Amino acid sequence: MNDSFISTDTPVDLTNCDREPIHILGNVQSFGALIAISADWIVQHASVNTGDVLGVAHDQMIGLPLVRFLPASSVEALRERLGGSSHENAVMRLFGFDLFGDGRLFDISAHQSGLSFVFEFERKTRGRDHDELAIVTPMMRKVAAETDLTGVSQVAAQQLRDLTGFDRVMVYQFGPQGDGTVIAEAKAASDSESYLGLHFPASDIPRQARELYKRSLLRLISDVDGEVCPIEPQFSPEGTPLDLSLAVTRAVSPIHLEYLRNMKVRASMSVSIVINGELWGLFACHHREPLYVDYERRTAIELLAQFYAYELERQEARGVSETAGRAQRLHDRLMMSLSSGEDLVRGFPGIAREIAKVIPHDGIALFSDGKYVTLGNAPSESDFHTIARFLNTAAASRVYATDHLISRLPSMAHAVDCCAGILAIPVSRSPRDYIVLFRTEVVRQVNWAGNPHKPVEVGGFGVRLTPRKSFEIWKEEVGARSEQWSQTALRAAEAIRVTLLEVVLKLSDEVNAERKRAHDQQELLIAELNHRVRNVLGLIRSLVSQSRKSATTIEDFSSAIDGRIHALAQAHDQLTQTEWKPVAFRDLLQVELQAYLAGEDERVMVEGPTILLAPEAFSTMALVFHELVTNSVKYGALSTHAGRVAVKIEEDRDGFFRIRWSESGGPAVRPPERRGFGTTIIEKSIPFELKGHAEMTFELTGMRAEFLLPERFVKVQTEPAPVAPSPSQTPEPVNLSKLSGVAMVVEDNMIIAMDAADILGDLGVKTVHTASTVAEALRIAESNKLVLAVLDVHLGTETSLPVAQVLEAQKVPFILASGYGGQGDSLAHFPAAPVIPKPFTVETLSAAILRATAGE
Repeated sequence: MNDSFISTDTPVDLTNCDREPIHILGNVQSFGALIAISADWIVQHASVNTGDVLGVAHDQMIGLPLVRFLPASSVEALRERLGGSSHENAVMRLFGFDLFGDGRLFDISAHQSGLSFVFEFERKTRGRDHDELAIVTPMMRKVAAETDLTGVSQVAAQQLRDLTGFDRVMVYQFGPQGDGTVIAEAKAASDSESYLGLHFPASDIPRQARELYKRSLLRLISDVDGEVCPIEPQFSPEGTPLDLSLAVTRAVSPIHLEYLRNMKVRASMSVSIVINGELWGLFACHHREPLYVDYERRTAIELLAQFYAYELERQEARGVSETAGRAQRLHDRLMMSLSSGEDLVRGFPGIAREIAKVIPHDGIALFSDGKYVTLGNAPSESDFHTIARFLNTAAASRVYATDHLISRLPSMAHAVDCCAGILAIPVSRSPRDYIVLFRTEVVRQVNWAGNPHKPVEVGGFGVRLTPRKSFEIWKEEVGARSEQWSQTALRAAEAIRVTLLEVVLKLSDEVNAERKRAHDQQELLIAELNHRVRNVLGLIRSLVSQSRKSATTIEDFSSAIDGRIHALAQAHDQLTQTEWKPVAFRDLLQVELQAYLAGEDERVMVEGPTILLAPEAFSTMALVFHELVTNSVKYGALSTHAGRVAVKIEEDRDGFFRIRWSESGGPAVRPPERRGFGTTIIEKSIPFELKGHAEMTFELTGMRAEFLLPERFVKVQTEPAPVAPSPSQTPEPVNLSKLSGVAMVVEDNMIIAMDAADILGDLGVKTVHTASTVAEALRIAESNKLVLAVLDVHLGTETSLPVAQVLEAQKVPFILASGYGGQGDSLAHFPAAPVIPKPFTVETLSAAILRATAGE
């Protein structure tokens, strides 16, 4: 197949050429003559049998005007035809032209070369009684009737053989590395030798020859032993050699002629197959005897070759269209399967199934956000990281495919059983996340047309690669390769890349939007929390300040402050347990009363509709009724067993809700000599905070209070009231002398821990150790014989679960405490134990200790 050494007198840049180049000045083959003219003066000339063609001696033409040898009418006709040249590589063709006006016919080719026009003349061997188009048209229809590459190539080779008369016509397809394979062959039935399926190395037709084939589409060598004539003079008047790249009569290098003789070929023709501007392959024609094909027939041959290229391009376009359809269907299926918002890792099995319908593979892997998941035959994660690092430098956010991975990544030689070839599809903007398809090793036998590793020999042209002398089949087993990835697979992979990138960007946009919503919500919650905390801190500070003014003793002050803060804490617990929704007034009242009326619920009667208090009114009402209950327990009806309290709820016509508090059966009531802070809370809070009304009267038979609440803070509950979460029981403090020993408080807030330790000390515990971390608590549990422990559930970044488990194993009773209103699942893994809210009070701790130690 070698046509490496195209004869041209213009030096060619052969850097990195497959062979050492040979430069030979241009010659003209025996079937033509060539004249280069500039401004109508002949500047260079070559011909065979010059006198026979042009009727003048060879060395007498140079430097003379063209009209000295051709009739003026012929020169004018040629000039007129050249005027129609539309581009740099345009070639003017004229068939059966009476050049001298004497009946002798010539086929003429002309084109521009530098500052000269090159005219080539071939004697017409046939008359004008033939129609090349009529011959080629039915051949084109036969080619068009085929639907696949093999069929269209075989038919085209046969039609070209019928058109040219060559013994053998082959379709030679170039591979991606410049090597080539004979994919179709038409030859005489009597010829037993076949080149079909044989592989030829890239060095047989090196790069510079392939580039020339894209410009000059047909090369004819009518006789490898034919006479040639050199260009005279060798250089133009400007001092440059004549560029014969587009010359149809130029000769070839002696090395190529030797190559053909070694193949026992006397005549050859090569016709380029160009698709989308690139050299796809060649029609290679061989003949055992000299064979001349005239210029007009060669033009028809070019037309047939171009039509064959068009058919290949049409088949490729059909394949592209079908691939686009499959890719669109794949896109739709992938978008549907991932529309639920699941990420690529969770959706990977579905993605893999859809890709398998379009691109055959042996294994597939997804590498996304550092996670590696696979299906089928895929490399280990450590091997894949090696591949991923390679892809980050080689793929550059595009589809990357190879059927010979170890040629690029030798360190993967041990893994050819799973990834001899890979097809990598980036699925993120940055080169780090991929879906990679793997194909296993396929050991196959390649039939070469002779040894492709032919060494350098000393030939007749010096030390260089000499033409191959043997074309016998040379078989080679090729391993460490996979099946090649087809163009269809590559196009589908590109469509998948675009689809998955769209999915990833969509998910990323959704994540970013969700993150922004969460951020905005977090900022709102932080602002709200900050507002509430400041309000609570301000309220507590005011409670402390005002309680101090009205207290007569330290004990009274401590008790008042403790009760009021505890009332607020319970109110907030109830609000958080209901997710900051309206809370039943009866629940608020029950929480305040049950510490004093355990088993005596009939002493307080509530009449009227069940009403719900809005969250913004709940804390105010909790403080007001805490003071009412506390005053009644200390001085009023609830201070004796015979005392009773009636609470009546009514809805006024003007939209207000009226709540009446009436005490009876208690000690005689006298109006207070001074208004304390508790009385101020009862009388002033509702009017000030809720814009309602409050009134207290001190009758001898019992204290009365009446409150009016605006309807925006109250609504009637029409559905059955849900069972309210049972708050902690708060019985009277008891003496727990049996706890005299060592206890432990695990709490990450020092002041709260000190408060809990003081309460335990007041309840009878002799020694209390405090710890703020799990490790510290475990050391205390191991080095002391504990009788009790109080554990805060949440300790900063950790929980007290390990401590609870150790205490359970040691059979030490313990209490769990939390500042969170709702526990959710946070206590699901803790051992069973009493749970109390914070802040701690002597009542809540007493009740919890009784429950914790009840089983001892």
